[in-house]
Amino acid sequence: MTPTSIFRVGGLTPLSTVDWPGELAAVLFAQGCPWNCTYCHNPHLLAAGGGSVPWGDVMTFLRSRVRLLDGVVFSGGEPTAQPALADAMREVSELGFRIGLHTGGPHPGRLAAVLPLVDWVGFDVKAPFANYERITHVPGSGQRALTSLRALVVSGVDFEVRTTVHPDLLDGDDLERMSVELAEEGATRWVVQAYRPDGARAGLRATRFLETDVPLSARARFAEFTFRSA
Repeated sequence: MTPTSIFRVGGLTPLSTVDWPGELAAVLFAQGCPWNCTYCHNPHLLAAGGGSVPWGDVMTFLRSRVRLLDGVVFSGGEPTAQPALADAMREVSELGFRIGLHTGGPHPGRLAAVLPLVDWVGFDVKAPFANYERITHVPGSGQRALTSLRALVVSGVDFEVRTTVHPDLLDGDDLERMSVELAEEGATRWVVQAYRPDGARAGLRATRFLETDVPLSARARFAEFTFRSA
């Protein structure tokens, strides 16, 4: 990559067993995100600054983990917010790692362009597509997410859809509606995860959200439904 196209990394997790189910992976947290989600767990990554981990240091670390890790997950922030994502993925892939991606789909064109480089995607769906602004505070974000989901389904890349739930932001009717929309679009795996206050922005009340709070009919629409507690 040229100096003007370096992928900006705001953090690195050397080993994770949960960010890519079934894989041992390092996680690269992209700097920058165009959305402003109420429950964001990485608010320090929202600004599109220079990043805190030099790309050269990232590559040095990854070279030391060849044959010890299965893959590398590009997370965030929002990886597709950076034009250098494809170059970064190619450079990591050349070391022999499989490539995972966490994205909310704010840049459908850029997502479609990198999907041929990706082995697995964790796709965040925030709300019923018509109500996205409630979470992201960005007009039109739901349509962008829907366009990205459609590109992902058509690509044939392995993926799961993930939704974070706080009862003040999504209720049972929202989840029912989301399940219908997701199933109609071709999603077969849905992970619902309870909001966790640790590391998140202040302002949301502490709460409990249980698997039984997800309507049974919504869970039944998917070949694989998983609930992750706080």
